[in-house]
Amino acid sequence: MAKHSPDGSKEDLSKIADEELVKWGKVELVRRLRRTEAERMSLMLEHGNLMKEVNRRLQLHLQEIRGLKDVNQRLQDDNSELRELCCFLDDDRQKGKKLCREWQRFGRFAAGLLWREVGGYQQKLGELESRQDALLGENLELKEIALMLDEERSGAGSRSSIDSQTSLSNLNGGSGPRDLGDGSSTSSAGSPDHHHPHPHPHRQQQSPGGARPG
Repeated sequence: MAKHSPDGSKEDLSKIADEELVKWGKVELVRRLRRTEAERMSLMLEHGNLMKEVNRRLQLHLQEIRGLKDVNQRLQDDNSELRELCCFLDDDRQKGKKLCREWQRFGRFAAGLLWREVGGYQQKLGELESRQDALLGENLELKEIALMLDEERSGAGSRSSIDSQTSLSNLNGGSGPRDLGDGSSTSSAGSPDHHHPHPHPHRQQQSPGGARPG
């Protein structure tokens, strides 16, 4: 067994046999005891410091854990809000798709209705154009008839004016200067018969209308 010299080196008394301890003196035992006590105190202080450091780190970790819990809670709240928002947006998307399909059906129905109305309007427009062409033809015919009637009326008026002028000339010719047998002639206006007119045979036969009196 190795001898332990009193040199202050670190020794484990629990591993030293009792016979060896009996051989030591009191002074050596006290010295070893004091040394062991000092080492034990040093270890206790070191252990206390380590515990303080552990507690400090534990507090830091607990604070980090609390912070992480708060962050996790906020993230969970945000996740719940985002989930609700996604559900809301999905509902809106479904409603939008449904509304889009309804608008498409309505658009197809409205387009078909408009096409039918346009076809009807085109048919009516064709009928109106046909009627307009017929009315234009009738108007042209009526204009031609009116022109013919106007020409005939103008010709009839010319003939009647010519007949009137002829009748007037005949009347003027029948009431011209008359010979009274004394070498003088008087007109119908200056004759004694002016105030007492006598029917003349020629006047009775030639009336302005060319008809005999009734």
